Amino acid sequence: MLKSWRRSSSLLAALLFAVALLSGCIDGRVGATGEEDKVLQYNSAPGSVSFPELAEDLGYLGEVKLESIGSTTGGPESIQLTATKQTDFGSAFNGAIIKSVAQNVKIKSVIGSYGSDKHTYIGAYVLEGSPIQTAKDFIGKKVGVNTLGAHLEFMTKDYLRAGGLTDKEISQVTLVTVPSGNAEQILRSGQIDAVLLSGVARDRALEKGGLIELFKDIDIYQTEFTAGDYFFAEEYIKNNPNTVRQFVEGVAKAIEWERTTPREEVIQRMESIVDKRDGKDAALNLKYWKSTGIATEGGVIEPEEYQRWIDWLVQSGDLKEGQVKPEDLYTNEFNPYAR
Repeated sequence: MLKSWRRSSSLLAALLFAVALLSGCIDGRVGATGEEDKVLQYNSAPGSVSFPELAEDLGYLGEVKLESIGSTTGGPESIQLTATKQTDFGSAFNGAIIKSVAQNVKIKSVIGSYGSDKHTYIGAYVLEGSPIQTAKDFIGKKVGVNTLGAHLEFMTKDYLRAGGLTDKEISQVTLVTVPSGNAEQILRSGQIDAVLLSGVARDRALEKGGLIELFKDIDIYQTEFTAGDYFFAEEYIKNNPNTVRQFVEGVAKAIEWERTTPREEVIQRMESIVDKRDGKDAALNLKYWKSTGIATEGGVIEPEEYQRWIDWLVQSGDLKEGQVKPEDLYTNEFNPYAR
Protein backbone atom coordinates (compact mmCIF):
# COMPACT_ATOMS: atom_id res chain seq x y z
CA MET A 1 0.00 0.00 0.00
CA LEU A 2 1.12 3.55 -0.61
CA LYS A 3 3.38 5.07 2.05
CA SER A 4 1.70 8.47 1.77
CA TRP A 5 -1.72 6.88 2.16
CA ARG A 6 -0.58 4.93 5.20
CA ARG A 7 0.76 8.07 6.85
CA SER A 8 -2.53 9.94 6.36
CA SER A 9 -4.48 6.82 7.36
CA SER A 10 -2.50 6.45 10.59
CA LEU A 11 -3.22 10.04 11.56
CA LEU A 12 -6.90 9.64 10.69
CA ALA A 13 -7.08 6.36 12.64
CA ALA A 14 -5.63 8.02 15.73
CA LEU A 15 -8.11 10.88 15.44
CA LEU A 16 -11.04 8.54 14.92
CA PHE A 17 -10.05 6.40 17.89
CA ALA A 18 -10.17 9.50 20.08
CA VAL A 19 -13.53 10.40 18.55
CA ALA A 20 -14.84 6.91 19.29
CA LEU A 21 -13.87 7.25 22.94
CA LEU A 22 -15.52 10.66 23.18
CA SER A 23 -18.66 9.57 21.36
CA GLY A 24 -19.19 6.78 23.86
CA CYS A 25 -19.11 9.26 26.74
CA ILE A 26 -21.53 11.91 25.48
CA ASP A 27 -25.29 11.41 25.25
CA GLY A 28 -27.23 12.39 22.13
CA ARG A 29 -28.92 15.80 22.45
CA VAL A 30 -32.41 15.65 23.88
CA GLY A 31 -34.45 18.27 25.68
CA ALA A 32 -34.47 18.50 29.47
CA THR A 33 -38.15 17.44 29.48
CA GLY A 34 -37.42 14.41 27.34
CA GLU A 35 -38.77 16.08 24.21
CA GLU A 36 -36.89 15.62 20.97
CA ASP A 37 -34.37 18.20 19.77
CA LYS A 38 -35.87 20.51 17.14
CA VAL A 39 -32.87 22.75 16.40
CA LEU A 40 -30.23 21.00 14.31
CA GLN A 41 -26.77 22.47 14.70
CA TYR A 42 -24.45 22.02 11.71
CA ASN A 43 -21.58 23.54 9.74
CA SER A 44 -22.48 25.50 6.61
CA ALA A 45 -20.51 26.48 3.51
CA PRO A 46 -20.55 30.22 2.72
CA GLY A 47 -21.80 31.09 -0.75
CA SER A 48 -23.53 27.76 -1.31
CA VAL A 49 -26.86 26.12 -0.43
CA SER A 50 -27.01 22.59 0.94
CA PHE A 51 -30.04 20.33 0.59
CA PRO A 52 -31.04 20.82 4.27
CA GLU A 53 -30.84 24.61 3.85
CA LEU A 54 -32.98 24.43 0.72
CA ALA A 55 -35.44 22.13 2.50
CA GLU A 56 -35.81 24.61 5.36
CA ASP A 57 -36.38 27.50 2.95
CA LEU A 58 -39.02 25.50 1.07
CA GLY A 59 -40.81 24.68 4.33
CA TYR A 60 -40.06 20.97 4.10
CA LEU A 61 -38.49 20.68 7.58
CA GLY A 62 -41.69 21.59 9.42
CA GLU A 63 -40.95 22.59 13.01
CA VAL A 64 -37.33 21.45 12.74
CA LYS A 65 -34.92 24.37 12.41
CA LEU A 66 -31.28 24.66 11.35
CA GLU A 67 -28.59 26.55 13.25
CA SER A 68 -25.21 27.04 11.59
CA ILE A 69 -22.41 27.13 14.17
CA GLY A 70 -19.46 27.40 11.80
CA SER A 71 -18.02 26.68 8.37
CA THR A 72 -17.24 23.21 7.08
CA THR A 73 -13.68 22.28 6.10
CA GLY A 74 -14.23 18.72 4.91
CA GLY A 75 -15.76 15.32 5.55
CA PRO A 76 -13.30 13.96 8.15
CA GLU A 77 -13.83 17.03 10.33
CA SER A 78 -17.60 16.76 9.84
CA ILE A 79 -17.46 13.16 11.08
CA GLN A 80 -15.45 14.19 14.13
CA LEU A 81 -17.80 17.03 15.04
CA THR A 82 -20.94 14.92 14.64
CA ALA A 83 -19.56 11.91 16.50
CA THR A 84 -18.57 14.10 19.46
CA LYS A 85 -21.97 15.90 19.42
CA GLN A 86 -20.50 19.29 18.57
CA THR A 87 -22.85 19.27 15.57
CA ASP A 88 -26.02 17.26 15.13
CA PHE A 89 -25.45 16.10 11.57
CA GLY A 90 -22.70 16.15 8.99
CA SER A 91 -21.78 15.12 5.47
CA ALA A 92 -18.79 13.21 4.18
CA PHE A 93 -17.46 11.03 1.39
CA ASN A 94 -18.65 7.44 1.84
CA GLY A 95 -15.10 6.09 1.92
CA ALA A 96 -14.32 8.31 4.92
CA ILE A 97 -17.53 7.15 6.62
CA ILE A 98 -16.47 3.52 6.16
CA LYS A 99 -13.06 4.16 7.72
CA SER A 100 -14.70 5.92 10.66
CA VAL A 101 -17.20 3.14 11.38
CA ALA A 102 -14.36 0.62 11.12
CA GLN A 103 -12.70 2.58 13.96
CA ASN A 104 -15.88 2.21 16.05
CA VAL A 105 -17.18 5.73 15.45
CA LYS A 106 -20.92 5.49 16.07
CA ILE A 107 -22.50 7.35 13.15
CA LYS A 108 -25.19 6.26 10.69
CA SER A 109 -25.83 7.61 7.19
CA VAL A 110 -29.44 8.50 6.41
CA ILE A 111 -29.59 10.14 2.95
CA GLY A 112 -27.35 11.12 0.04
CA SER A 113 -25.61 14.50 0.26
CA TYR A 114 -23.58 14.86 -2.95
CA GLY A 115 -22.50 12.95 -6.01
CA SER A 116 -21.18 13.02 -9.55
CA ASP A 117 -23.02 13.07 -12.86
CA LYS A 118 -22.34 14.43 -16.34
CA HIS A 119 -22.94 18.00 -15.13
CA THR A 120 -21.65 17.84 -11.56
CA TYR A 121 -18.39 15.95 -11.12
CA ILE A 122 -14.84 16.23 -9.80
CA GLY A 123 -12.11 16.81 -12.36
CA ALA A 124 -8.32 17.16 -12.34
CA TYR A 125 -6.85 20.26 -13.99
CA VAL A 126 -3.47 21.65 -15.02
CA LEU A 127 -2.46 24.92 -16.61
CA GLU A 128 -2.19 25.13 -20.39
CA GLY A 129 1.36 24.25 -21.39
CA SER A 130 1.85 21.99 -18.36
CA PRO A 131 4.17 19.01 -18.94
CA ILE A 132 1.60 16.79 -17.20
CA GLN A 133 -0.40 14.92 -19.81
CA THR A 134 -0.52 11.30 -18.58
CA ALA A 135 -0.45 9.45 -15.27
CA LYS A 136 3.33 8.94 -15.53
CA ASP A 137 3.82 12.69 -15.68
CA PHE A 138 2.45 13.07 -12.14
CA ILE A 139 5.53 11.44 -10.59
CA GLY A 140 7.33 14.04 -8.48
CA LYS A 141 4.49 16.54 -8.80
CA LYS A 142 2.18 18.24 -6.28
CA VAL A 143 -1.59 17.79 -6.55
CA GLY A 144 -4.06 19.98 -4.66
CA VAL A 145 -7.01 18.31 -2.91
CA ASN A 146 -9.50 19.66 -0.39
CA THR A 147 -8.73 17.03 2.26
CA LEU A 148 -6.79 13.79 2.64
CA GLY A 149 -8.45 10.42 3.09
CA ALA A 150 -11.54 11.30 1.08
CA HIS A 151 -13.08 11.36 -2.41
CA LEU A 152 -10.34 13.34 -4.16
CA GLU A 153 -7.54 11.18 -2.83
CA PHE A 154 -9.33 7.95 -3.75
CA MET A 155 -9.99 9.01 -7.34
CA THR A 156 -6.48 10.40 -7.86
CA LYS A 157 -4.86 7.17 -6.78
CA ASP A 158 -7.27 5.11 -8.87
CA TYR A 159 -6.37 7.22 -11.90
CA LEU A 160 -2.65 6.74 -11.26
CA ARG A 161 -3.03 2.98 -10.80
CA ALA A 162 -5.09 2.73 -13.99
CA GLY A 163 -2.28 4.63 -15.71
CA GLY A 164 0.19 1.90 -14.80
CA LEU A 165 2.00 3.49 -11.86
CA THR A 166 3.39 1.22 -9.15
CA ASP A 167 2.78 1.85 -5.46
CA LYS A 168 6.34 3.18 -5.19
CA GLU A 169 5.75 5.62 -8.04
CA ILE A 170 2.40 6.74 -6.61
CA SER A 171 4.12 7.47 -3.29
CA GLN A 172 6.18 10.05 -5.19
CA VAL A 173 3.04 12.03 -6.06
CA THR A 174 2.46 14.56 -3.28
CA LEU A 175 -1.13 15.34 -2.33
CA VAL A 176 -1.38 18.83 -0.84
CA THR A 177 -4.44 20.03 1.07
CA VAL A 178 -5.61 23.41 -0.21
CA PRO A 179 -8.74 25.41 0.73
CA SER A 180 -11.41 24.92 -1.94
CA GLY A 181 -11.95 28.66 -2.24
CA ASN A 182 -8.27 29.29 -3.03
CA ALA A 183 -7.45 26.12 -4.98
CA GLU A 184 -7.68 27.69 -8.43
CA GLN A 185 -5.42 30.63 -7.49
CA ILE A 186 -2.89 28.32 -5.85
CA LEU A 187 -2.66 26.38 -9.13
CA ARG A 188 -2.37 29.52 -11.26
CA SER A 189 0.39 30.88 -8.99
CA GLY A 190 2.46 27.73 -9.55
CA GLN A 191 2.43 26.51 -5.96
CA ILE A 192 1.01 23.16 -7.10
CA ASP A 193 1.19 21.33 -10.43
CA ALA A 194 -2.41 20.10 -10.66
CA VAL A 195 -5.64 20.56 -8.75
CA LEU A 196 -8.93 18.72 -8.31
CA LEU A 197 -12.01 20.91 -8.63
CA SER A 198 -15.76 20.39 -8.61
CA GLY A 199 -19.02 22.25 -8.93
CA VAL A 200 -19.03 26.02 -8.87
CA ALA A 201 -15.27 26.29 -8.25
CA ARG A 202 -14.56 24.18 -11.33
CA ASP A 203 -16.92 26.01 -13.66
CA ARG A 204 -15.72 29.41 -12.48
CA ALA A 205 -12.10 28.40 -13.09
CA LEU A 206 -12.86 27.01 -16.54
CA GLU A 207 -14.71 30.17 -17.52
CA LYS A 208 -11.52 32.16 -16.91
CA GLY A 209 -9.67 29.86 -19.31
CA GLY A 210 -6.14 28.57 -19.32
CA LEU A 211 -6.91 25.16 -17.79
CA ILE A 212 -6.87 21.66 -19.25
CA GLU A 213 -8.97 18.80 -17.83
CA LEU A 214 -7.00 15.56 -17.49
CA PHE A 215 -9.55 13.22 -15.92
CA LYS A 216 -12.82 13.15 -13.96
CA ASP A 217 -14.31 10.77 -11.45
CA ILE A 218 -17.28 9.59 -13.53
CA ASP A 219 -14.84 8.41 -16.23
CA ILE A 220 -12.59 6.62 -13.74
CA TYR A 221 -15.52 4.71 -12.23
CA GLN A 222 -17.50 4.59 -15.49
CA THR A 223 -20.75 5.56 -13.80
CA GLU A 224 -22.69 8.41 -12.23
CA PHE A 225 -22.91 7.88 -8.48
CA THR A 226 -23.85 9.35 -5.10
CA ALA A 227 -20.48 9.82 -3.40
CA GLY A 228 -21.37 11.06 0.08
CA ASP A 229 -24.15 11.03 2.64
CA TYR A 230 -25.62 13.01 5.51
CA PHE A 231 -25.28 11.20 8.84
CA PHE A 232 -26.15 11.50 12.52
CA ALA A 233 -24.62 9.96 15.61
CA GLU A 234 -26.40 6.70 16.40
CA GLU A 235 -27.24 8.01 19.87
CA TYR A 236 -28.84 11.10 18.37
CA ILE A 237 -31.03 8.97 16.09
CA LYS A 238 -32.08 6.83 19.06
CA ASN A 239 -33.06 9.88 21.12
CA ASN A 240 -34.58 11.92 18.29
CA PRO A 241 -36.14 9.56 15.71
CA ASN A 242 -38.98 11.90 14.70
CA THR A 243 -36.59 14.81 14.21
CA VAL A 244 -34.33 12.66 12.07
CA ARG A 245 -37.34 11.46 10.07
CA GLN A 246 -38.48 15.04 9.42
CA PHE A 247 -34.94 15.99 8.38
CA VAL A 248 -34.62 13.07 5.95
CA GLU A 249 -38.09 13.55 4.48
CA GLY A 250 -37.43 17.25 4.01
CA VAL A 251 -34.03 16.74 2.42
CA ALA A 252 -35.45 14.03 0.12
CA LYS A 253 -38.17 16.42 -1.05
CA ALA A 254 -35.59 19.18 -1.56
CA ILE A 255 -33.46 16.87 -3.71
CA GLU A 256 -36.45 16.09 -5.91
CA TRP A 257 -37.54 19.74 -6.03
CA GLU A 258 -34.06 20.67 -7.21
CA ARG A 259 -34.04 17.82 -9.74
CA THR A 260 -37.42 18.64 -11.28
CA THR A 261 -37.50 22.46 -11.10
CA PRO A 262 -36.20 24.57 -14.02
CA ARG A 263 -32.53 25.48 -13.54
CA GLU A 264 -33.16 29.23 -13.56
CA GLU A 265 -35.72 28.91 -10.77
CA VAL A 266 -33.38 26.75 -8.67
CA ILE A 267 -30.60 29.31 -9.02
CA GLN A 268 -32.92 32.19 -8.11
CA ARG A 269 -34.06 30.35 -4.99
CA MET A 270 -30.49 29.60 -3.95
CA GLU A 271 -29.44 33.21 -4.57
CA SER A 272 -32.30 34.40 -2.37
CA ILE A 273 -31.18 32.08 0.45
CA VAL A 274 -27.56 33.18 0.25
CA ASP A 275 -28.48 36.87 -0.08
CA LYS A 276 -30.33 36.70 3.23
CA ARG A 277 -27.59 34.70 4.93
CA ASP A 278 -24.25 35.87 3.55
CA GLY A 279 -24.96 38.95 1.43
CA LYS A 280 -25.35 39.49 -2.30
CA ASP A 281 -21.66 39.20 -3.19
CA ALA A 282 -21.56 35.67 -1.77
CA ALA A 283 -24.29 34.54 -4.20
CA LEU A 284 -22.42 35.48 -7.38
CA ASN A 285 -21.09 31.98 -8.06
CA LEU A 286 -24.46 30.23 -7.85
CA LYS A 287 -25.08 30.97 -11.53
CA TYR A 288 -22.80 28.02 -12.28
CA TRP A 289 -25.10 25.48 -10.57
CA LYS A 290 -26.15 22.67 -12.93
CA SER A 291 -27.51 19.58 -11.15
CA THR A 292 -27.96 17.74 -7.86
CA GLY A 293 -25.34 15.05 -8.57
CA ILE A 294 -27.50 12.62 -6.58
CA ALA A 295 -27.91 9.31 -8.42
CA THR A 296 -31.10 8.01 -6.78
CA GLU A 297 -34.61 9.37 -6.32
CA GLY A 298 -34.88 11.23 -3.03
CA GLY A 299 -31.28 10.44 -2.13
CA VAL A 300 -32.08 6.84 -1.19
CA ILE A 301 -28.84 5.06 -0.25
CA GLU A 302 -27.91 1.99 -2.29
CA PRO A 303 -25.55 -0.70 -0.91
CA GLU A 304 -23.21 -0.45 -3.90
CA GLU A 305 -22.48 3.16 -2.98
CA TYR A 306 -20.58 1.75 0.00
CA GLN A 307 -19.48 -1.61 -1.40
CA ARG A 308 -17.35 0.14 -4.05
CA TRP A 309 -15.23 1.82 -1.38
CA ILE A 310 -15.25 -1.17 0.99
CA ASP A 311 -13.67 -3.22 -1.80
CA TRP A 312 -11.15 -0.38 -2.38
CA LEU A 313 -10.13 -0.33 1.29
CA VAL A 314 -9.91 -4.13 1.53
CA GLN A 315 -7.72 -4.25 -1.57
CA SER A 316 -5.48 -1.53 -0.14
CA GLY A 317 -5.11 -3.35 3.16
CA ASP A 318 -6.92 -0.73 5.23
CA LEU A 319 -9.83 -3.06 6.01
CA LYS A 320 -10.12 -6.79 6.56
CA GLU A 321 -12.54 -8.78 4.43
CA GLY A 322 -15.95 -8.65 6.13
CA GLN A 323 -14.85 -6.09 8.73
CA VAL A 324 -17.49 -3.61 7.57
CA LYS A 325 -20.64 -4.37 5.58
CA PRO A 326 -22.83 -1.83 3.73
CA GLU A 327 -25.78 -2.50 6.04
CA ASP A 328 -23.62 -1.44 9.01
CA LEU A 329 -23.25 2.04 7.57
CA TYR A 330 -26.66 3.41 6.64
CA THR A 331 -30.41 3.23 7.02
CA ASN A 332 -33.20 4.18 4.60
CA GLU A 333 -35.93 3.74 7.22
CA PHE A 334 -36.62 7.48 7.40
CA ASN A 335 -36.70 8.11 3.63
CA PRO A 336 -40.20 8.05 2.07
CA TYR A 337 -38.71 7.37 -1.37
CA ALA A 338 -37.37 4.03 -0.12
CA ARG A 339 -40.85 2.67 0.51
